[in-house]
Amino acid sequence: MSDTTIDAILGQYDAQLSAAEAHGMASGMLAIDASCSGYQWLSELLRHASPISNEHRQYLIEFYEDTQDVLMHDEFEFDLCLADDASDLSERLDSLRQWCRGFLVGVGFANTTTQFSIQTQEILKDVIEITKLDVDVEDDQDAENDFMELTEYLRAAVLALRDDFFRG
Repeated sequence: MSDTTIDAILGQYDAQLSAAEAHGMASGMLAIDASCSGYQWLSELLRHASPISNEHRQYLIEFYEDTQDVLMHDEFEFDLCLADDASDLSERLDSLRQWCRGFLVGVGFANTTTQFSIQTQEILKDVIEITKLDVDVEDDQDAENDFMELTEYLRAAVLALRDDFFRG
């Protein structure tokens, strides 16, 4: 499912969130509580939005369920929904920050405990730091490599959280 389609749907209903934030929110919710439903996510996602059509509601639920399937069943396919590789690095970094903000909202929504493990606390601190990244960077190979490393770290972090909560 296309992030531009998700962005268009969310924009049409004044959701004030991007596809990256929506995916981050879904990923955060699911990493903490696999039983969170697409309807819970959609309710939180569209809390301040105007009423949505059934067609768009179904499309967004399928987006959530696709994220759930990949996150729950196949570690190697899980990826962040970010601006595409053809976008400027600053746009991709902004998308990464948005994803992280959504992730933190999703974790907060799904959290039913008041105490996180040390590993979870460290990961969440790192995600918070990523939300503070400067997106006005020189588009060079070092910056590109840093972006890729952050993306891979976040993929691994989501899977580590998922494993931590499913074991516990």
